[in-house]
Amino acid sequence: MILRQREKHMETSAQSAGEQKVASKLLLAGGAIGPLLNIIVLLILGATRPGYNAWQIPDSSLELGPGGWIQITNYIVTGVLLLAFAIGLRRVLHTGRGSTWGHILLGLFGLTFIGIGIFVTDPVLGYPPGASSTATIPGILHNLLGQLQFISLAAACFVLARRDAADQASRGWAWYSVATGLLVVASDIVFVLTFKLLDGGPVELIARIGIIVSGCWVALLAIRLMSKKVSIA
Repeated sequence: MILRQREKHMETSAQSAGEQKVASKLLLAGGAIGPLLNIIVLLILGATRPGYNAWQIPDSSLELGPGGWIQITNYIVTGVLLLAFAIGLRRVLHTGRGSTWGHILLGLFGLTFIGIGIFVTDPVLGYPPGASSTATIPGILHNLLGQLQFISLAAACFVLARRDAADQASRGWAWYSVATGLLVVASDIVFVLTFKLLDGGPVELIARIGIIVSGCWVALLAIRLMSKKVSIA
C-alpha cells in the first residue's frame, strides 16, 4: 500500500514538473515572438504608410495618422509578450548571477512597450502632414519611456553577460550580449544627437539598428533558453 502511494506521488510529481516545464517554455516563447513581431510590423508599416519617410521619421510616429492603431497595438502586444518572457526567465534563471536583475530589467523593457503604446507620441519632423508639433504630456512620457526602453535592454545585456562569463561554454554568448548592449547604447546616443543637431537626419535608420539588434538578441536569448541543449537552472 505504501509502495503504491509512493509510486503515485512520484508520478504526480513528474507530471507536475513536466507541466511546469511546458509552461516555462510557453512563457519564454513570448521573448522569441514579441521582438520579431515588432520588427516585422514596423518594417511593413514604414514601407506602406503614405507620406512616411522610413529614413527620417521615428517609428513611433506610425502611431499617428490613418492606421495608427496598428502600431499602437503592435507596441502593446509586444510588451505583453515580453512581460511573459520576463516571467519565464524568472522561472528558469532562479539562481546564480543575473537571476534577480535579469528578469526585472527585461520585464521593465516589456513595460516600456506597453507604455509607449498607451502614451502616444507627438508629431515630429512634419509627420503627419499638417499636424501641430506642440509637446503634450503623453508625448513627453512617450519619449521618456523610449529612453528607458533602450537603457533597460542594454542593462539586461550586461547583467546576463556577467552570468554567462562565469561559464566557459557560454563565453561567446557573453561577448555577444556585451556587444549588443554597447551597440544599443551607441545607437540611442547617436539617435538623440542626430535628431537634435541635424533636425532629423537619418534618425529612423539609426533607431532601426538599435531596434533590430536588441530584438534579435532577446529572440535568440529566448530560443537559447528554450533549447534542451542549454542548462537553464
